[in-house]
Amino acid sequence: MTRVLKAGRVEPVSGEMRSAVVFLHGYGANGQDLLGLADPLGEHLPDTAFFAPDAPENCAGAPFGFQWFPIPWIDGSSEEESKAGMLRAVDDLDAFLDGLMVDEDLLPEQVLVFGFSQGTMMALHVLPRREDPVAGICAFSGRLLEPELLVDEVVVRPPVLLVHGDQDDVVPVQSLPQAAEALEAAGWQDVYAHIQKGTAHGIAPDGLSVALAFMRDRLGYA
Repeated sequence: MTRVLKAGRVEPVSGEMRSAVVFLHGYGANGQDLLGLADPLGEHLPDTAFFAPDAPENCAGAPFGFQWFPIPWIDGSSEEESKAGMLRAVDDLDAFLDGLMVDEDLLPEQVLVFGFSQGTMMALHVLPRREDPVAGICAFSGRLLEPELLVDEVVVRPPVLLVHGDQDDVVPVQSLPQAAEALEAAGWQDVYAHIQKGTAHGIAPDGLSVALAFMRDRLGYA
C-alpha cells in the first residue's frame, strides 16, 4: 500500500496553470527546502505551478526532516533495509505523480521533475521506468542508482540535465559523468551537463540559471 505524500504548492504567477514542476528534496530535508525556488523561477515560468512533496519516511539523522530511503553509511541501516525503503518510495512517488496529473489535469509532457541529492536519485530511477515521459529531469547533486539495470528496465527517455558542484563532499562530482555515461549507454539522446565551479553540495546561481533555461525550453516557453 502506497503512502500519501504531503506536498506544498505555489500557484502560477499568471494565475493559469499549463505546466508543473515537482521538486524532490534531499535526505534529511523536506519539501519546503526546495519550494523556495518557486519565487525566482516562477517569474520566468509564469504559467507553471510548483509542487514539493515531503519524502515518506522520518529521517533518523534529522528529527524535523524526511528521507526517501535509509542510507546505511549515515544512519546505520542495512543494505537490505535501504533497498526495501527505496522500492517502497518508488511506489509512493509513482502514485504521487499519477495523482498529481489526474487532479491537476496535466499530461506527462507538461510536468518537469527537479531533484536534489537523494531526490535526484529518486528522479533518475523512477522517471525512466514510467509509461510516459515527463518533459524533463533537472538532476542536481545526485547519482544514478543501479546503473547496470537501466539498459534492461528503461521504458522512456526524458531529457536530463545533470548539475553538480565540483567541491561536493557529500556526493562526489564523479557521479555526474558516471550517470551521463550510463544514460547514454541506455539510449538517451538528450543528456546535458553543467559543473558548478567552486560549489559544494548545493545549488549555485549558475546551476539554477542553466536549469531555468532547460526548464523554459522543455516546458514550451523558449
